[in-house]
Amino acid sequence: MNLFRRRSVADLQAEVLTDKSLKRALGPVNLTALGIGAIIGAGIFTLTGHAAAQYAGPAIVLSFVLAGLACAFAGLCYAEFAAMIPISGSAYTYGYATLGEFVAWIIGWDLILEYLFAASAVAVSWSGYVVSFLKELGIVIPSAFTSAPYDHHVSADAGWNMWRLFTEGWVSTGAVLNVPAMLIVGFITFLLVLGIKESANFNNVIVAVKLTVLLTFIAVGVAYINRNNWHPFIPPSLGPGKFGWDGVVRGAGVIFFAYIGFDAVSTAAQEAKNPQRDMPIGMLVSLCICTVLYIVVSLVLTGVVNYTQLNDPAPIAVAINALGPKLAWLRVLVKIGAIAGLSSVILVMLLGQPRIFYTMSKDGLLPPVFSAVHPKFRTPWIAQILTGAIAMLIAGLFPIGLLGELVSIGTLLAFAIVCAGVFVLRFTDPEIHRPFRTPAFWLVAPLGILSCGYLMYKLPPDTWARLIVWMAIGFVIYFTYGCRHSKLQKPTTPS
Repeated sequence: MNLFRRRSVADLQAEVLTDKSLKRALGPVNLTALGIGAIIGAGIFTLTGHAAAQYAGPAIVLSFVLAGLACAFAGLCYAEFAAMIPISGSAYTYGYATLGEFVAWIIGWDLILEYLFAASAVAVSWSGYVVSFLKELGIVIPSAFTSAPYDHHVSADAGWNMWRLFTEGWVSTGAVLNVPAMLIVGFITFLLVLGIKESANFNNVIVAVKLTVLLTFIAVGVAYINRNNWHPFIPPSLGPGKFGWDGVVRGAGVIFFAYIGFDAVSTAAQEAKNPQRDMPIGMLVSLCICTVLYIVVSLVLTGVVNYTQLNDPAPIAVAINALGPKLAWLRVLVKIGAIAGLSSVILVMLLGQPRIFYTMSKDGLLPPVFSAVHPKFRTPWIAQILTGAIAMLIAGLFPIGLLGELVSIGTLLAFAIVCAGVFVLRFTDPEIHRPFRTPAFWLVAPLGILSCGYLMYKLPPDTWARLIVWMAIGFVIYFTYGCRHSKLQKPTTPS
């Protein structure tokens, strides 16, 4: 058994030409909208306020710049792979072609963590905005059915004590389930089973709505900025990860999952009309647009309201409330935009996960049921329904802070491995056709690895502990099923 046996890039490129099971229906506009749909969501409507209040203060702007730089390096590497190997497996497939099967499994298992928990985290944020919006209309849903039954806060002195990290800090909230979060996951799962084109059209409309809302907030909010709210721009440190430069870096790590969108674009490569041209466009254009928006919105947000008041599930609504009763119409508009925007993020996350399952199953690392394609809708429907069911359960039970940090560490790990893969492949297969080439790969790829690794290092120990446990579960599944059924590991019989 060779754990580091690689799939040939030439074979993968040939598979692109012969595998017609998924419908190629997405152009560059659809792919860019998918990226924006995934990137502009919980990061800007929820986690911006949380990270500013808890970690970075007004310097959350610098946190977004740091996260954006790490994403820029990773995005250029992703674009090279996506154009060269337009398969639905994203970083998993790229790792299989460059670093071998065992590393590919690690990435694939990590991507499951990334997408599954991202969809759940954003559903929790969506629930908060929906409950607030319905309250404006006089409809009050009992709090027992709008929040997680558990919350989790680890004490600073827990360190790396694994027992304390997993057993301490769990608090019963008195709630039963977050029902709205579960319902939105169920609805979008149903939509995704129906077809990729229908889902993409739905996403395009939502993206237009939320961009309009954010631009309106920026245009109105600029006139109400109080520069005193930006002082001190980097609040004095109150301990590890709590303000100061350390807090800026911690903030970048916490909000990093907001940038997962261009990774999600790569999972749709097998459904792109012209992936060699359109995939780099969709990834890089969406990343640029969203990074600028994040920076501008966070500047306006912390300028209108003091950062200490922003630890709220709806920080933009808090900022609008501070503007006075004359702008009540904007509060309603922002909540509608947030609800629409978060819906599109859930859609893209739930779209990406089953396509990872689909590709891993086709390689033999997961059971064949995960690669079953619906004969009419041409979507991986069983994997889609399973993903949706698990995401519903997670969204109903856990708070957004816990979920968001898990997604961030999973995303950073995947990005670092993709950057390493581009670097390795330039030496192992220098002659292979690359429709898009990462510029200055000898600099960009190492910087991507280092920046992602640094942000991972700054995440809390309890987040690392959960990643380690998740990976341990993955190793058990790989060595008991995956490596025994891998199509690469099975000896070929001569014809």
